[in-house]
Amino acid sequence: MGSKNLISAAIFFLLLDWSATPTVARVRARHRPCKRMVFYFHDILYNRHNAKNATAAIVGAPAWGNTTILAGQNHFGNVVVFDDPITLDNNLHSPAVGRAQGFYLYDKKEVFTAWLGFSFVFNSTEHKGSINFAGADPLMNKTRTSR
Repeated sequence: MGSKNLISAAIFFLLLDWSATPTVARVRARHRPCKRMVFYFHDILYNRHNAKNATAAIVGAPAWGNTTILAGQNHFGNVVVFDDPITLDNNLHSPAVGRAQGFYLYDKKEVFTAWLGFSFVFNSTEHKGSINFAGADPLMNKTRTSR
């Protein structure tokens, strides 16, 4: 009689454990992939008067430039590092969901464009983790998107 109860208890706990284990379909239903994300990062370039609020600084400039004013000729030769707040809307004063950290450099004389390398580092309750970016940024395009 004792072994019968032991076998029944073991079957009961196996069934209980199996029913509590999420199936692949249930996990997929809870974690739907995100198809569209919209974030804004706010770059405030240091200009000798805004050290407290600046989130970016020119760290390299051509011989004719300086480190507080972007160079002429489409800013060619300037290198900027940044640590900008990321928000969910276009308002700098909205709560930050993370930081955009990296650099950009102006790489063409004839066209106003930049090359970027940076990470979005998320640290809010809803957004965690990081996304890395690298590549050309056609600044003159009104809207720049990735697909």
